[in-house]
Amino acid sequence: MLEQTLVLIKPDGVQRGLTGDIIKRFEGVGLKIVAMRMVWVDKEFAREHYADVGVRRGEKVLANLLSLITMGPVVAMVLEGVDAVEIVRKICGPTEPKAAQPGTIRGDYAHVSFGYSDHVNEAVRNVVHASGTKDEAKTEVSMWFKAEDIHDYPSVHDIHILHYRAEDIRKIKPATNDEK
Repeated sequence: MLEQTLVLIKPDGVQRGLTGDIIKRFEGVGLKIVAMRMVWVDKEFAREHYADVGVRRGEKVLANLLSLITMGPVVAMVLEGVDAVEIVRKICGPTEPKAAQPGTIRGDYAHVSFGYSDHVNEAVRNVVHASGTKDEAKTEVSMWFKAEDIHDYPSVHDIHILHYRAEDIRKIKPATNDEK
């Protein structure tokens, strides 16, 4: 039940200065950031990340996604929590911002449609990427982060999730890299 999932704040989100607000939404529900970095994605890595898109959605959609994800820096993070994949997807909202409800990241920070994006021949600027399934999350997390980049540490939310008492949390000493 405790899962890890990948979230990317895409270049359109980073460039618009939304990174802090987006992170706050995930932390606010008790998800724990266990890895994070900012990176410029090259086309080769982007093609690996979106490997199935060309098959599922066509080469034009893939080309547009590659163009979007490489147009600026991306903030990549691994979030951990109970049912994290499903919770993160709910917080992000549907892929098409036009269909996203207010209160979701895409509903609050984007509004374009698939039709508009097709008309202007670019990928949907929907601010974030989130792993769609548990299997996809495992694949994507290992693609974006090495095992030693992912950190285990106690947080105040562990009291609620793992049913620790506050005094037990204070006694937990995070493992050092040598102990992992």
